[in-house]
Amino acid sequence: PYLCNMNLAYRHLLPENFSPQSRVWIYQASRLLSMGEALQAEEMINGFIAGWHSHGTPVKGAGYLFFGQFVILMADETATGVSGCSTDSSVYLVREIEKRFGISMFDRLSLAFIVKDKIQLLPLSQLSYAFDNGFLTAATLYFNNTVATKQELEKNWIIPVQDSWLASRIPAGTGKD
Repeated sequence: PYLCNMNLAYRHLLPENFSPQSRVWIYQASRLLSMGEALQAEEMINGFIAGWHSHGTPVKGAGYLFFGQFVILMADETATGVSGCSTDSSVYLVREIEKRFGISMFDRLSLAFIVKDKIQLLPLSQLSYAFDNGFLTAATLYFNNTVATKQELEKNWIIPVQDSWLASRIPAGTGKD
């Protein structure tokens, strides 16, 4: 199997004192942020987390920019439930990041993979082509942005395509068997 040299360690950055069932939202940027942009985005995320409230009560939240391309927000609802309004405020944050850096963060048809030690985005419509031409294999690492809890983020975020919801899209004879 293809081994990745890119440092994918992120679990140690997650808060240990959050419930495994903490809610997670992942937003994938349409491109890698520059170092300067990433520092600004992290400031925006940290500022948001510091002031994140649900019906006047502080949310036990955490926020990250991972790999310069993924905004991850987490709320431990064992402390305070996250209302629709507080979820809306998090979407507002992501929209502000989009505007500031001229990127898209809500394109669910753009998939992220690790190819040749880099994050590569691929439109869902080009998946078959990528498999047929050997750009992707069943073992290619995929960012499964559908994870919804801290536990899933730790175990199922960066996984081989064959272990993801995309497994059924792998053409026969491309290493799935």
